[in-house]
Order: sequence, then structure tokens, then C-alpha cells
Amino acid sequence: MKVTILQFPGTNCEYDTQYAFEKLGAKTEILWHKSQSVPSDTDLLVVAGGFSYGDYLRSGAIAKFSPVMKAVAKYANSGGKVLGICNGFQVLTEAGLLPGALKRNESLHFISKHHHLKVIDNDNIFLEELSNGDVVNIPIAHHDGNYYIDQDGLKELYENNQVLLKYCDEDGDIKNPNGSIDAIAGICNRERNVFGLMPHPERAMEKILGSDDGLKMLQGFLKA
Repeated sequence: MKVTILQFPGTNCEYDTQYAFEKLGAKTEILWHKSQSVPSDTDLLVVAGGFSYGDYLRSGAIAKFSPVMKAVAKYANSGGKVLGICNGFQVLTEAGLLPGALKRNESLHFISKHHHLKVIDNDNIFLEELSNGDVVNIPIAHHDGNYYIDQDGLKELYENNQVLLKYCDEDGDIKNPNGSIDAIAGICNRERNVFGLMPHPERAMEKILGSDDGLKMLQGFLKA
């Protein structure tokens, strides 16, 4: 299993992501944003979290113009598996690889804490190690995590089972930290090979750090 992790100026989660996947037994490579291609042996491409280009303009709005993004789009459109975490989710929406957009948190404040998520749909390689209705405890750390999509787009997400995760409390009841429409925390594309979420499963790999629920969230990819 080979995981390639994108690195832009300003990202800060590529090494956490590398640690997480190597802990699960994968080989990893960090790929600089000026690269013109994705390594041919890549089984999973991860767009890591952080603040690409300092989050100027909108989060992810500059990163989508980086040279590597043409290769990312080609890889995804050919069926390659892509995971965008936090800023990576923002980049994927800006690049049109996932529907919707991420806005400023409803509170207008940066949020950094553990927060529970409910699995809505596990019929995909990302969450297949979990069951629908499972609740996991995963860190969030974002200023622009308020997911938005218009009503027609939202209807399509549900019709195609693209809503994967929602924010909740420890009992699984909706608890929305940032104003995201329908408390959505993670989605996928129609083809179920491109995934995005605002929470950070790569930061939930050790119980001593608060949770190891990220293990099962990422393990599904290793069965590819």
C-alpha cells in the first residue's frame, strides 16, 4: 500500500498524516505541490490539512492552481482514490473534485477540540471498517469548516448516499460546532473514490492523545 501525501506552502499536517498511515503499515511519500505528476505506484492520494498559501483569498482557493492539481484531477478522474482532510477538503471543493464549499465558521472563531462524529454511510472504502450509526471522537481544527451546498445539491448528496459523516454528541444526537448545513462533516463524490472531511482522523491514532478512533477510519484504505 503506497500513500502519497500532497504538500503545499503552509500545510502543517503532512507529517501527522505520514505517521498515521505508516503506523497502519503503509509506505508513504510526501509530494511537493510543484510536481507535475502523481507517482505511478500511488494507491491513495491524500491532500493534507493546514493552511495552504496562508488561506489567503479563500481556504484552498490558491492551492487549486498549483501545478500538481492537474495531475490530481487526472488521477481522481481515472478512478484513483483521493482523501482530503480539513484544508485538503477545502482544496478539493475549490478544485471541483467534490461538491459544495467551506465557509467561515458560524461563530466566526477558530475551533480546536475533539468532537464526535456519526457514521451516516459506510458503503465506501473509507468507512467500511465502521458501521452506520457508529460514533467516533475525532479532533477538529478549523476556521472555515462550515460546509455549504444549495438545496438541489444537498438533495443530490442524499440521493446518491454521498453524505458520510455528521457532527454529533457522544450519544449520536446532532451537535453542530460550525454551522455546516445538516451538520455535515464529510462527503464523497458520486463515484465514491474522492473523499473529504473537516475533522482530523490522522490526529486520533493514540489513546494517550485523546482518541484512537482514527485507526478504523483510515484502515479501510489499506484493504484496497
